[in-house]
Amino acid sequence: MNCFHTSDFLNLISKLTLRRVGNALKLLSSYYVSRWLKKPIHWGMPISLSFEPTTSCNLRCPECPSGLRSFTRPTGMLNKDFFRETIDQLHKDLFYLIFYFQGEPYLNPSFLDMVSYASQKKIYTATSTNAHYLNDANARKTVESGLDRLIISIDGTTQEVYEKYRVGGQLQKVIEGARNVVKWKKKLKRKKPFVIFQFLVVRPNEHQMDDIKKLAKETGVDAVWFKTAQVYEYDKDPNQLIPLNEKYSRYRRTPEGVIPKISLVNHCWRLWQDPVITWDGLVVPCCFDKDANYTMGDLKKSTFREIWRSDAYRQFRQRILTGRKNIDICANCSEGTKVWA
Repeated sequence: MNCFHTSDFLNLISKLTLRRVGNALKLLSSYYVSRWLKKPIHWGMPISLSFEPTTSCNLRCPECPSGLRSFTRPTGMLNKDFFRETIDQLHKDLFYLIFYFQGEPYLNPSFLDMVSYASQKKIYTATSTNAHYLNDANARKTVESGLDRLIISIDGTTQEVYEKYRVGGQLQKVIEGARNVVKWKKKLKRKKPFVIFQFLVVRPNEHQMDDIKKLAKETGVDAVWFKTAQVYEYDKDPNQLIPLNEKYSRYRRTPEGVIPKISLVNHCWRLWQDPVITWDGLVVPCCFDKDANYTMGDLKKSTFREIWRSDAYRQFRQRILTGRKNIDICANCSEGTKVWA
């Protein structure tokens, strides 16, 4: 899968300023110094951030805490005033903002207003959606918001296959939503958002990988991305999701059973530059902490800078550097081991 597209890349780097470049260099150098010394040296502020619009979702996907309604943390909506206050603290150094953690972003009625606010700060904005709420009005507002990247989850090219993972979803709504956005980009003569069909490769749909490329071309989206699926009980695979094509699997079959392909190493770039903020203001180390079990701090009680420099964060980075395999959210994770991965 080639995720590089010139127009999207040029738009991304257009968000850079001298301050943002300098901040990124500080983060990168402190990350490598930390790996070398095995101590959590940290300079700079985040260059990337995930902000959760909501934990609510209209679907019931079998490997998703939102879909399974299995959270222990509360369900709610991100308040736009709180969002603005937080972005005001970070925007001078931050240049990449993901409006997603858990849930369906378009369920938050203030979602696109928040996108607009971040866009005005010249931050690259991206979101991931199941596209069931991209009616004509929302599609137009999406284009007008300045959103830079729109990832549409579409895990099948027929309703029968699509609903095997996207339980409760309607494929036709997804396709219509994508077409609405493409239409309004043309009508308003905008190049953004860069629209992606993201295809989560699982056993029920792996035979449709060529079909999704054809559907993307017919719909007019900009790219197709194939994504490997994280399976929580991979040794049992109760939902029969691990694909037979091992190229698109995070796991491999051995005589002893199914095991992750990854070889855990004691470092993670994400811990130096890519935190997550939940809808209610908790700062967690990365997107694998779905239930916010490793809360670094609460923005209702502290500033982001205080949390980012706190003992809790420093100690967690130290744990990564000395024993990543002993942290449960890291044991089934292939992210963060390569810079820019």
